[in-house]
Amino acid sequence: MKGESLSFEQLRGWRPCRRGRWRTLKSQLLAASLTCTVLFVYACTQDFLYNPTYFSLLWGNPTQPKQVTLLIWYEPFGKRRRVGDCHLLFNISGCQLTTNRSLYQEADAILFHHRDIGEYGDFPISKRPASQKWIWMNFESPSHSSWLTALGGFFNWTMSYRVDSDIFVPYGYLYSRKRAKIVLPRKRKLVAWVISNWNEDHERVQYYNQLREYIDIDIYGRYGMDLKHDNVVKTVSEYKFYLAFENSLHTDYITEKLWRNAFKASAVPIVMGPSRYNYEMFIPRNSFIHVDDFSSPKKLAMHLRFLDKNIHMYRRYFTWKKRYDVHVTSFWDEHYCTACETVKASGDEYRTVSDLAEWFES
Repeated sequence: MKGESLSFEQLRGWRPCRRGRWRTLKSQLLAASLTCTVLFVYACTQDFLYNPTYFSLLWGNPTQPKQVTLLIWYEPFGKRRRVGDCHLLFNISGCQLTTNRSLYQEADAILFHHRDIGEYGDFPISKRPASQKWIWMNFESPSHSSWLTALGGFFNWTMSYRVDSDIFVPYGYLYSRKRAKIVLPRKRKLVAWVISNWNEDHERVQYYNQLREYIDIDIYGRYGMDLKHDNVVKTVSEYKFYLAFENSLHTDYITEKLWRNAFKASAVPIVMGPSRYNYEMFIPRNSFIHVDDFSSPKKLAMHLRFLDKNIHMYRRYFTWKKRYDVHVTSFWDEHYCTACETVKASGDEYRTVSDLAEWFES
């Protein structure tokens, strides 16, 4: 199926790699399109998202099922919450999640949320068991990730939105479903944008200031109107287009602004983030509009007005809905359970991330 994006199964099916191998990986991913390699054939015919047998194949070290304890060292952003049950939520057995630091010595792996580490993280280095795996977890972009240089050599695995992470968990993805008709909510409005972090120095705000000179844009959030029923999807579903502008531009950094705010609301995303090339690794090329497709905000506004008057051309942006649906990743249980299952399937696989900053900022 030439010209379409890779499925999540394919993206996640590659063995984790770093640095120099990433360019090769990108070319392989794009060339593969929606076809399956031998491992992909297995993945595409199973309940892939949480399949311990597949992860055993992926890591090359099949192990017998066992109980794995994953210790969550920092609860993200300091917010205490009850951790979920991986078996009840995702049908993952043999995974114990805990925030109890007294279980440190018996934990198979420890998960560290980057934003809570600080410059000199309170790591329990002196009593660290030799076989214990430390996992660095971060879902912010490099522009909003401090102290990276100081963290080299501490961690064994990385976990983030980047495809070349050891544990890859995107903000969302498209998954195959039975062929269906395209059904869109009734749309009476044109362009919406939900934004909570307004900074005049940000490229996205500067672009918006130019674009609004040529087309009306409704702003919601802290600096605009209140959301309908305090719900992003219900609000945006009344609009034909949504500004899925990321707060910073980095490889693979494609957040819920695309997956939930636009795709879940059946609005065509107008994206500002990584390159179109990068977006097309995740979604079909005709499912979104990239600001780089136009030489100026004025030209983009002209295109949006054209689509507003041509319903047939507009609906072509939703062709993907015939064959795919959207999964928006659930914070944080889905991340914890994915990490735990990967630990369970990896066996004795062990490595060290020597230069975290060099990798993540590349």
